[in-house]
Amino acid sequence: MLDQLRGEPSHILRQEIDYAVQERTNHPAQRRRKRVAVIIQDFPPMGVYETLFKFLDATGQYMGTEGTHPWAQGFPLTTQLPNGPEILANVEFSSSDLKYPQAAGNDELRETIANYYNHFYGSRIQAANVAVFAGGRPGILAILAFLQAGTQVLIEETEYTPYWDMLKLFQIEHRLVPSNPANEFRPSLADYRQLENSLPGKSLIIKSNPCNPTGVTWRGPQLQEFVEYCSAENRGAVIDEAYEFFNAQGAESALRYIRTIDDTNLFVIGAATKGLQAPGIRIGWVVAAKDHIRIFRNFSSIAMGGVSRLSQIVANRLLELQRVTQARQAVQNYYDAQRKRYETGLSELGLELFTGDGGFYHWGRLPNAMTAEQFNQRLFQHKAAILPGTLCDMLRRGDQSPMANFIRFSFGPVLAESYEGNIEIIQNCLNLAAQPA
Repeated sequence: MLDQLRGEPSHILRQEIDYAVQERTNHPAQRRRKRVAVIIQDFPPMGVYETLFKFLDATGQYMGTEGTHPWAQGFPLTTQLPNGPEILANVEFSSSDLKYPQAAGNDELRETIANYYNHFYGSRIQAANVAVFAGGRPGILAILAFLQAGTQVLIEETEYTPYWDMLKLFQIEHRLVPSNPANEFRPSLADYRQLENSLPGKSLIIKSNPCNPTGVTWRGPQLQEFVEYCSAENRGAVIDEAYEFFNAQGAESALRYIRTIDDTNLFVIGAATKGLQAPGIRIGWVVAAKDHIRIFRNFSSIAMGGVSRLSQIVANRLLELQRVTQARQAVQNYYDAQRKRYETGLSELGLELFTGDGGFYHWGRLPNAMTAEQFNQRLFQHKAAILPGTLCDMLRRGDQSPMANFIRFSFGPVLAESYEGNIEIIQNCLNLAAQPA
């Protein structure tokens, strides 16, 4: 993310957007490709990137560059937070670190990850319970790729956008747990029980906690009961803890409540992306039973060849106990203050907020029956954008979705001193859109 700190988009993001631009033009390479029979099936971009591409078309700029307002994006500040640890500026490595990495992750990082959870949550996992991936999403993708036929997937109606893409890609049958304005986006374990009682065979729950986009967080007895429920025979769960540090009540993990992970089909997802403020190193991990980790190791030997040793060195340093202890507290304090500040500002502008106390998003309904797409068209004129709620709808109902008037507003990448200017832009766009055509 160093490019974004300098006011430029990341190298990978730039390449992906440049490719999208080429697809929209009559580029010679595009004309040549049309004369060749296409042998791979088309697939759309993930929801956030869909918004990025629309923003580029409307403004001619990359979201995240200097002068833009990336409220649609899910990355944190990569600069030092108040009372937070210094941002790593360099890393040392030797010629041996240029060799191939180990398929499931280098032993040192896997041991550090295990020690992290054991220290903060009293878990009893080992390095053999950890597999390292190039971010959290590839880990989730690997789980779904090897899901046994006939396993029913349960997922909340409003969830993290790539889950929909993954389920579609693998053509996995899934059932939706109600999560909408009627229950204020706060389903309970009873909702899962009721749905699962009608399902035969095995089931797997996919759940982000804190939830992206709503920020609703299960913790304490509620999370413990969920873990115990999913630990039963013929049940399992993917618990995505990307926003582990971002909680008003302090960091929380399902691993606090998992007694013997080797006896379960539980998969806990973590990453350096959010709390460790290092999305650009692309390091994530899955904590699971040793038998599952062996399968991920075999998958890596086929599909990944391991993950960059240099990135793993950086992640290992970020997880040093003294540093990560400081980071957990700094992230909690800074983003809780931001959450409360924007809660006041957005509510005063007429948004009906349903946000929980986790993550770095606000999830709310726009006033005056305005749709998120209409709102974005106004925001684009100010070089700003939000993520439309329809892209968090696991049914992808478009304009007919109960989430059509909802937005996910990200305060993750914005500086505290930009608050007044941001609120002014939002107010301007709400007032404009409220006027009759």
